[in-house]
Amino acid sequence: MIRIIEQQAIGKKSQEACEDGIVATDSFVAVIDGSTSKTAISYHPTMSNGRFAMTEVCRLIAEDLPANASVETFCDRATQRLHQCYTDCHADLKRLEEHPVERTTCSAVVYNTQRRELWMVGDCQALNVTTGEHYENNKPYEEPIAEIRAAHIRLALLDGATTEEYRVHDKGRETILPLLRYYCKYQNVAYPVIDGFPIPMHTVKVIKVPDTTKELILASDGYPTLCPTLEASERHLADLLATDPLLTDRVKATKGWMKGNKSFDDRAYIRFCIQ
Repeated sequence: MIRIIEQQAIGKKSQEACEDGIVATDSFVAVIDGSTSKTAISYHPTMSNGRFAMTEVCRLIAEDLPANASVETFCDRATQRLHQCYTDCHADLKRLEEHPVERTTCSAVVYNTQRRELWMVGDCQALNVTTGEHYENNKPYEEPIAEIRAAHIRLALLDGATTEEYRVHDKGRETILPLLRYYCKYQNVAYPVIDGFPIPMHTVKVIKVPDTTKELILASDGYPTLCPTLEASERHLADLLATDPLLTDRVKATKGWMKGNKSFDDRAYIRFCIQ
């Protein structure tokens, strides 16, 4: 049994466009993070590709995933779900196999109450509040690419550009976008995502939650600092945005806080007790 203490999902632009989602049932608690699309191809008339993938995986967990499902079952069924979406859209499956950047993609962190397991498929995160352990399964290439963006922006600022200019037009993001697209070819090769194609299970992180653990937090990477309460996590985020809005110093990211947005990324957070 679980008891939800607090939860929140906020879109960086709007709730309607938010690509992060939360699921909580008697059997599962999950945060799903839809990936920012890097292609003009769209699979739904009213949703971004990331929101579409997130919505489909949330529905799977809430409606169709057996309570005693293993991590293998979850990954297989989530993959089948998105693969069926491609079929329904009459997508070119051969092209999608060769060009992963064109897939609809999401990451997930899932807690299975029966198995007392955390499943990490991609770059969501979790915090064991009881022990203080922080869990993540990051993409291996994002840190060096974020460093490239940060270096570009720091040099531009030295050359007379302003933070406000880059909050309107992030030329650093434009610089790294070809790299982000290129490294998509390693998804479900070097790191796991849910994208409708087979997930290499050795890249999925499975954590056995100790019987002594009484409280867990699951979150998307929209929270660069994950704290034991939502208020504290929000406070850290607000301080980061105020002091490093381009995310090139305290935290180096592949995108910054754009003018008019609520944050640099969508974010989702759920804290719950295990009873």
